[in-house]
Amino acid sequence: MIFESIAVGPLSVNCFVVACEQSREGIVVDPGGDVELIVEIVKRHGLEVHTVINTHGHFDHLGGNRQALETFGARLLIHQADAPMLSKSAEVARMYGLSGDNSPEADAYLVDGMEVFFGTCRLKVLYTPGHTLGGCCLYFEDEHKVITGDTLFADSIGRTDLPGGSHEQLLHSIRTKLFTLPDDVIAYPGHGPETTIGHEKRNNPYF
Repeated sequence: MIFESIAVGPLSVNCFVVACEQSREGIVVDPGGDVELIVEIVKRHGLEVHTVINTHGHFDHLGGNRQALETFGARLLIHQADAPMLSKSAEVARMYGLSGDNSPEADAYLVDGMEVFFGTCRLKVLYTPGHTLGGCCLYFEDEHKVITGDTLFADSIGRTDLPGGSHEQLLHSIRTKLFTLPDDVIAYPGHGPETTIGHEKRNNPYF
């Protein structure tokens, strides 16, 4: 499996390009901006991106949605609870003194337990609300990797003081959906460095 990350946009969101080595079919997760840099990775590997996934609806994770979707001719997936945030992305960005595009509407919704296939690869959706109402993580079971969005960070967790956030719900999501994964699963957060599930179970100060 091809798996590359790149920090994009004004808030350095970790965007992921993930693809099947055999078929070159791929997905892009959280194109927060700097889409030209994402395109460079896609072209370097000769990929056909058919799906863009947002782990949640905050503007910094979907600021490049429109450009990415138009460039790749891809479909957009997000959890239904966060779908209303797609059309408000530019407005929210301006509140932080930043510019951005509103996102097109989703083509389909992420649902807990659903699987997304690309070539011989697959991911499983883990519904992990708490940072937002519709936060999701993406588990690549065969590769022992999980993209955690802003649910879990290295030695930290996502903030819960924004609309739709819930500290208790976030802790529950992490305990029941992420800390039940094998300890050697590598967790790739929406910001900052990677970590492992085992490390976070043993060392994360919030637990």
